[in-house]
Amino acid sequence: MTALVPETAGPSPRRSSSGSIIPGLAVSFLVHVLLLTGLSLVVFKAPLAQLQMIVDSVLTDERSQEEFHDEVEQSTIAAETVNYVAGDLASSGISSGGGGGTGGPAIAQHRLDEAGSLQEPNVKVNISNINLPGLNIISQDLGSGQVTGDIGRVVEGYGAALGQMTQELVRLMREQKVLVVWLFDESESMKDDQKEIRERFYKIYEELGLVQKSDSRIKVSDEMLLTSVLSFGEKINELTPKPTSNVDEIKKAIDKIRIDESGIENTCAAIQFAVTKYKDAARSQRRKLVIIVVTDESGDDGKNVEETIDVCKRMKAPVYVLGHYSVFGYPYAHVHWVDPKYGLHHWIRINRGPETPEPECLQFDGLHHRWDVFSSGFGPYEQVRIAKQTGGIFFMLPGNEENLTGAGTNEKRKFDLLEMREYVPDLTSRQDYIKDRVAHKFREAQWQVVAALNPHTDDKLNMQEHHYSVDPAIFDQQGKETFERALRAMSMLNDQVRVLDSVKKMRDKETSQRWRANYDLMHGQLLAFRVRLFQLLLSLDQHRKQRPVPKNPMNNGWDIHRVKDLLEPDKEQIKQTKVDFEELKKQNETAKKELEAVVENHPHTPWARRAQWELDSGFAMKFVEVYRNPNYDKIKDIKIPKQ
Repeated sequence: MTALVPETAGPSPRRSSSGSIIPGLAVSFLVHVLLLTGLSLVVFKAPLAQLQMIVDSVLTDERSQEEFHDEVEQSTIAAETVNYVAGDLASSGISSGGGGGTGGPAIAQHRLDEAGSLQEPNVKVNISNINLPGLNIISQDLGSGQVTGDIGRVVEGYGAALGQMTQELVRLMREQKVLVVWLFDESESMKDDQKEIRERFYKIYEELGLVQKSDSRIKVSDEMLLTSVLSFGEKINELTPKPTSNVDEIKKAIDKIRIDESGIENTCAAIQFAVTKYKDAARSQRRKLVIIVVTDESGDDGKNVEETIDVCKRMKAPVYVLGHYSVFGYPYAHVHWVDPKYGLHHWIRINRGPETPEPECLQFDGLHHRWDVFSSGFGPYEQVRIAKQTGGIFFMLPGNEENLTGAGTNEKRKFDLLEMREYVPDLTSRQDYIKDRVAHKFREAQWQVVAALNPHTDDKLNMQEHHYSVDPAIFDQQGKETFERALRAMSMLNDQVRVLDSVKKMRDKETSQRWRANYDLMHGQLLAFRVRLFQLLLSLDQHRKQRPVPKNPMNNGWDIHRVKDLLEPDKEQIKQTKVDFEELKKQNETAKKELEAVVENHPHTPWARRAQWELDSGFAMKFVEVYRNPNYDKIKDIKIPKQ
């Protein structure tokens, strides 16, 4: 997790790029006419052909949803036995191996016919209160033996998750005594979670005590189950002097969890520390060592995931994770925080993804790096992989997180498991994942586009969207900087559309529905982003010419808003760019049709949700007057938490 990002010095979660001290936008526009004219040599000559689809569905009425995952509802009543899903989900037809489902049965076939793409050079312009299970249920035979990891079990709260953990501990206690180590994330955002778990702890141990006395297969011993509590951030803190069976001591230990101000969560290091510290005690007492991680982030030391798995496997220590959904195809999310001094709103970046070894979606949203928090439907890659490989379970906790901010915040985080069976992410090691991707030209081309258009590695791809000055001189400075960045970004988008078009014919032969969906969404987004950037150029130029004054005297700035109604070029702009309004509308419709096809061909998935958001946002740009609290300029006086 990182500290407050620079763009949070304002009332809206967007990056504010300040311009350089250079002459006004008018000069800039004229200077770049030749460059824009050069870009105009690339154009769509024809509207997008209809996206057609051929479906050879492998889903039949004979297959039930229970085949794919366990879903634990909020009114938790445990089943008499627990149906453990094999780590590779082979029995369910879901593959978590290479390519996001490539190891499974044949998937539905989709054909992408000729779509609007960059053509050969042409003279025209292209802009182109939850209760635990009762004793009579929980004491039933839950089975024993080695259980392969579960890549994701959906639960509707900590009550449900802890109920499932009770079942797991009972199963393990039938074989041998258990030593469980709880690892709590020290983020400030976890305080409410820790409180809820603390209040529910006694129920777990009360139920376990009752089972212990009634189950003939579990030895009656006050120390059949021992517990240790640790917390972690940048460092690891031991909160119980030694493993204990005293519930009050456990609850007091949780109360000791502090907030780590470093903003770093070394999850892998914490797991390795716990295994290393308690392995000798577990062996000497012949106990099963179990690790339970409670966190709302993906961690900062994911590069050590394979080493962590190896350490756990050698000790046969399963890792269970109580975590949250990852952000769809993106490493970060932003949480809302209000400072106590000025009452200003801030947005703090945290690590929350992606669901794959490396991002498979664009990190760019057409103006700057992404600010959305759309759910991937799966947990963060590192945590899910550790749970799967060690024989644990990743529990996906409730999706309605009030502190998250950005597009997708209010969307439901959970997807229908049957709908997602063909889109399971690849959970192989990063090394194997990259090797496999490189071997597939269609997939590697998409990665090249993701890498090339990454605002986190290329800051010039971040364009100002908020807080333009009402002072014309300052606006011209800001506008010139944005104008130059937008021209450069348009050229880069043209290049990356060519990359995707070069592998378009391979789409029909691609065996992974996930990679097909990635391609379809990415291609449609690039077309839409070119329209958006051209609209940004027009908006900047017209705003500079018209010099509007805010109607509300309280307003002290301008924001660029995304709207659906296209800004029509004026006569001078048409003359300079060779783009008339009909051409602009044609390209807007081309982008819309591709994104609409994503919604149709990949329904009820994160790809469809993202595509629909792009459509709902629109590709046009419009300046809107706003008020920005001057106290944001005093941000140095505020101690921003690093989460």
